[in-house]
Amino acid sequence: MTEPGLPARLVALVGSGFVLTGSAEMSPYLTDYRGNYYGRALAVVKPANTEEVATIVKLCFDAGVPVVPQGGNTGLCGGATPLPDGQSVLVNLSRLNRIRALDADNGTLCVEAGCTLAAVQEAAAAAGQLFPLSLASGGSCEIGGNLSTNAGGAQVLRYGNMRELTLGLEVVLPDGRVWNGLRGLRKDNTGYDLKQLFIGAEGTLGIITAAVLKLFPAPKTKATAWVNVPTPAAAVALLARFRAACGDRVGAFEIVGHPLLELAFRHLPRCRPPLSTPSDWSVLVELIEPSTDVPLLALLERTLDAAIGAGEVSDAAIAATQSQADAFWNLRENANEAQKSEGFSIKHDISVPVSRIPEFIARTDAALRVWLPGVRIVAFGHIGDGNLHYNLFPPPGENEKTFIARSGEANRIVYGLVAGLEGSISAEHGLGQLKREANCRYKDAVELELMHTIKRALDPHGLMNPGKVL
Repeated sequence: MTEPGLPARLVALVGSGFVLTGSAEMSPYLTDYRGNYYGRALAVVKPANTEEVATIVKLCFDAGVPVVPQGGNTGLCGGATPLPDGQSVLVNLSRLNRIRALDADNGTLCVEAGCTLAAVQEAAAAAGQLFPLSLASGGSCEIGGNLSTNAGGAQVLRYGNMRELTLGLEVVLPDGRVWNGLRGLRKDNTGYDLKQLFIGAEGTLGIITAAVLKLFPAPKTKATAWVNVPTPAAAVALLARFRAACGDRVGAFEIVGHPLLELAFRHLPRCRPPLSTPSDWSVLVELIEPSTDVPLLALLERTLDAAIGAGEVSDAAIAATQSQADAFWNLRENANEAQKSEGFSIKHDISVPVSRIPEFIARTDAALRVWLPGVRIVAFGHIGDGNLHYNLFPPPGENEKTFIARSGEANRIVYGLVAGLEGSISAEHGLGQLKREANCRYKDAVELELMHTIKRALDPHGLMNPGKVL
């Protein structure tokens, strides 16, 4: 280590059982979820509270040692994996897992960064409330990581992403000081909204240790349908129809291309076709309502009947039971598992204006099929907020290593079209290591300079999660 006495100080602070230095014991923390990034570290440290995090960061700051924050390690862009140089200390926050306070009248929940998303949802539900962030990895992803990547998920359409779901933060700054911004206020016009600097920053400006989150009335009724649509343009038209007819009762509106369903049926025996007739595109729509007075099922049926008459829908199945609704959602939420079982894919997590989703799909599909005939395109995502997961698998028989080597070519095609449609190359997964260089090519130069200025102001020595975002 840069500072010879640092290991002993870390052990004295958190205990020998929570400082890992051996290769084998550190290994699970040094590899990302997809197995694309492998790092090295001087040590993995597991603090138990904010005070210990602050002391660790101060010790590393004094020694000039970089710090890499990590939560549940479920990210897809290598943001929580240290660099291969082995010069950093990885701070795993999973032991910071307390629910600090719940204020039902204020509709807020104060939680520590190491709480899993599922634990936060359960704490809210126990009070008859809802924390609406919904991710397939909810049982293992942690709130600190959700905040650091500005996670979105399936219900952004109604509730917003983590930026909208957060009222206050507690953050350990790069020099070890603690900023206590844990305020449950919806109105606070006393200057810059500092919490927004740290949400989505992937630990490059400081370590989030706790947050005050917004809660909402728990839905009393739901109505869910799996809908076949002929084209992405029909899906966009259907979304507009539902929003006009149902307003903010539209809790989720997901689009699924048939190639994803084929992967799910191939690799996941529990997945079954929701409709007897296959379709190139499907939509999963869910209406939610905190009252039992609104006949959601009738509203769903009327809207679908009108859409069928307009040619926007070819077939639909309305969930008659919660288990049937769960089966519909399993098809969507097991997307990562199905793709991982199929093998390597070139992943893209992009967003464009909702109105331009059909144009993006048509133009990008065509360009990629010229680039590599036979390429398999698996597209799905949160069409309600313009976020598409657009992933590429090699043609049958194509050598996987050859395909991986051409990732840069595919990315330039996809990102170039995204930029031309005024979109973003990262909608909800963050930048991490995966998209750092690409972001420099497509981000506005003035915007990048402002980001660098903020980074230099808060972390002048570049010790917080180096090699990520910028």
